[in-house]
Amino acid sequence: MKTKLILVFIVFALTSLACGFTINLPKVPTPGPEVTDEINVAVPDSEDVSLRLSFGAGDLKLAPGAKKLVEGTATYNYSEFEPVVKVDEGNVRIRVGDEEFNSLPTFKDLKNEWDFKLGDTPMDLTIESGAYNGDFELGGLSLNNLTIKDGAANVELAFSEPNQVEMSTFRYETGASDVKMTGLANANFSIFDFSSGAGDYTLDFSGELQRDASIKIASGFSNLIISIPEDVDAVVTVDSGASNVNVGSSWSMNGNMYKQKGEGPTLTFVIEMGAGNVTLTK
Repeated sequence: MKTKLILVFIVFALTSLACGFTINLPKVPTPGPEVTDEINVAVPDSEDVSLRLSFGAGDLKLAPGAKKLVEGTATYNYSEFEPVVKVDEGNVRIRVGDEEFNSLPTFKDLKNEWDFKLGDTPMDLTIESGAYNGDFELGGLSLNNLTIKDGAANVELAFSEPNQVEMSTFRYETGASDVKMTGLANANFSIFDFSSGAGDYTLDFSGELQRDASIKIASGFSNLIISIPEDVDAVVTVDSGASNVNVGSSWSMNGNMYKQKGEGPTLTFVIEMGAGNVTLTK
């Protein structure tokens, strides 16, 4: 009898708690009419220029060719995606209107597309995004530093022409993504720091290598392809106990160090991987 009373009391208590407990689910965005905004940002009157693009989810396309700092369009069908431009002396930021969408997944039928051209003013460029598609042609620009931070991304990035200034640091942080970068020697960086989650990554170091450069790669369970022309001097150290390393005939091996003899400047790599595949190819 006592047991039955206890059970009745527990059921009553749980029922009372349930009645007073409310779960507020996030409102699902509703697409509206499609809008295209013209984006034009003049070159700031400052010795040091920094451009920061805070995008979110959608499709982001960048290319050289602007006479100003930024020229292009933003197309969207949800009012919270309306881009906001802020200029503070030499610091320029273009962001999606509702920054919560930087970390949220893409919702069905929502459209968010930026198609920008960048000018060749010397600058620091930062790209921040969530789950998105990126198509970046950065050749011919004048990038002092380049930083890219994104989530689950599908990105193709190219330096088809040499960067017009010496780049100090190129830093790329990504989640579980599919990223392909080509012409990286043309970026003319001193340091390249790449970190990622699981995914497929192709890093192609073709182009005009003008000086020695250091590359650090930290990745999870990934398929990593590093392409280096045969005539480039390179040293690669792979720090991993569970990765398969595949190399071409131009490479020699000593323990976990791989070398390719070439002429001119040297590319020095340190690769840290939890597990996966590393391929050194031309």
